Amino acid sequence: MPLKRLDPFRFIIPRSFQKGMQIEGLVYADDDLIQAIENDETLTQVANVATLPGMVGRSLVMPDAHLGYGFAIGGVAAADLEHGVVSAGGVGFDINCGVRLLATPWLRKDVGPHVDGLLNELFRSIPCGAGRSGTVTLTPAEMDGVLLRGARWAVETGFGVVADLEYAEEGGCMSGADPRAVSARARQRGHEQLGTLGSGNHFVELQCVGEIIDGAAAAAFGLSQDQVVVMIHSGSRGLGHQVCTDFLEVMQEAMPRYGIHVTDRQLACVPVRSPEGQQYLRAMAAAANFAFANRQLLTHRVRAAFHAIMGAGDVRLVYDVAHNIAKEETHRIGGSTMRVLVHRKGATRAFPRLRPEVPAAYREIGQPVLIPGSMGTASYVLVGTERAMEETCGSTCHGAGRSMSRHAAKKGADAESLIASLKAKGIHVRGASRSGLVEEKPDAYKDIDRVVEIVHRAGIAAKVARLVPIGVIKG
Repeated sequence: MPLKRLDPFRFIIPRSFQKGMQIEGLVYADDDLIQAIENDETLTQVANVATLPGMVGRSLVMPDAHLGYGFAIGGVAAADLEHGVVSAGGVGFDINCGVRLLATPWLRKDVGPHVDGLLNELFRSIPCGAGRSGTVTLTPAEMDGVLLRGARWAVETGFGVVADLEYAEEGGCMSGADPRAVSARARQRGHEQLGTLGSGNHFVELQCVGEIIDGAAAAAFGLSQDQVVVMIHSGSRGLGHQVCTDFLEVMQEAMPRYGIHVTDRQLACVPVRSPEGQQYLRAMAAAANFAFANRQLLTHRVRAAFHAIMGAGDVRLVYDVAHNIAKEETHRIGGSTMRVLVHRKGATRAFPRLRPEVPAAYREIGQPVLIPGSMGTASYVLVGTERAMEETCGSTCHGAGRSMSRHAAKKGADAESLIASLKAKGIHVRGASRSGLVEEKPDAYKDIDRVVEIVHRAGIAAKVARLVPIGVIKG
């Protein structure tokens, strides 16, 4: 069944595409990206989500979409709270993987001679790589504090300033978290990982503002031409992975009791209001708080590195936003205002101006939207829009999106050549492993400029500034 094209950047997946679809699908893409999306099972995954009980609006996927676990990465789906379901696969294994942007008082010309020194200091102080332990080992009581209070716990413990909390989604702390919902195995996996970067596509990146596109919004966010900024991309580490693993098993076992049948076992789900659904959401919120605290500790270490190398200067948090999360929100869907559970898996919240969830300093402009590119390419700051609220439950893309698997990325590539090519572009790199760097090479991802252009022209986020890398630490 062919897709129905609405305009240059929107494609409808009709309900006739697959048996059992309760709602349509909607894909944001252009002519080239829709072909890439059609080449794997991404459209099938979008259609599969549309078969789940109680989903409302449309099953959405952003232009950075690619195949994921159950839900496509880049997917957004809203469930009616009373009749819909929650799916652990709709959030994913790295709960509250997200992005944080820090603004420094220095320009590129100031930092340029010190990039290697900064990277060395950051690489020394931030544990990188799979399974790495950090310098903070949590007692059981401290772990409870992290799971309950997130970035607030970190700030209260000395890892940051109170102002940081104003500029994080949910104030850096999701309500409803219950440490008792987090298994002993998940706690054990996380108790030495706070303040660590992780592996894969996680990074700390020194960037500078290469282009200002919306001067008013950039000024509101405190961004200016040639300013050096730092982007942090990390999540809930092994703790979040284990929470997802635990509740996939719970949901798979519980589905028969609720008469739920899914087209793909990776879509295991339970009613939102069921005991199992509520227990998952409490554990998910706790894991999200671990991730908020983790990025707060990474921020503390970035500040310390700049202080050691550059001297005194205010390294300020611009914003922190999640892109793997499920949240109860109020949206207007199908002409009715309703409370829904919005699954965002590889998708970023993009709320417009005047929303109470937006920090007071940004409320006249809208919420900052942070979109990282791949290693060696640009990243973007965007701002949320009213059209996003109308169409996507206030959501947009989360990055470039992979165009090839990690295995394929390794073929015909070597780390030394990659490092040399990046250095020739003025980008300095440190990595936990040579193979990890190759897996994350720039051409393993879609074109970030194209992805952002699509969401900008579709009106579900608006460009503010383009950021270019000067130094990268990869997990």
